[in-house]
Amino acid sequence: MADETAPSTSARPRPPAALTTAPGYQVRRLYQAYLAVWIRAVDPLLTGPQFAVLQVVDASPGHDQRSLASAVALDTSTMTDVARRLEKRGLIVRRTAADDGRRKLLYLTEEGKHTLDDANRRARLLDEQLLEPYGPQQRDDITHLLASLADHWEQLTQDG
Repeated sequence: MADETAPSTSARPRPPAALTTAPGYQVRRLYQAYLAVWIRAVDPLLTGPQFAVLQVVDASPGHDQRSLASAVALDTSTMTDVARRLEKRGLIVRRTAADDGRRKLLYLTEEGKHTLDDANRRARLLDEQLLEPYGPQQRDDITHLLASLADHWEQLTQDG
């Protein structure tokens, strides 16, 4: 005998307003969707943090791991892990600083430059696809709003 109190399974449950009005929920939805399209459109092996590290190493070769970590919003332990993975893949080299044996200086390899160039081209195409419904001014506004929101939320983590 069927349980008459069980909800119908024909309709997919909708998230309650308490979720849909929460900015964190919407950010998580965006991030999950972004990861899914990144894997298909950009690179299934190169993660977003790895891509960011390649970008910053390319822009600032020979800088130490710690300063580069802050440039890409990674904590130092995550940066160490990302750098090791990139080094194992032959995309970067880590050299010990002459003045301080604890500091690791990062440089792209030729393979790293090639990988970054390919991924960067595909990432820019993905950016276009993600913001396709919006005109140039709206795209600028969205990017500014997202950066402002990230700055504010990061500041909240510092305020204790």
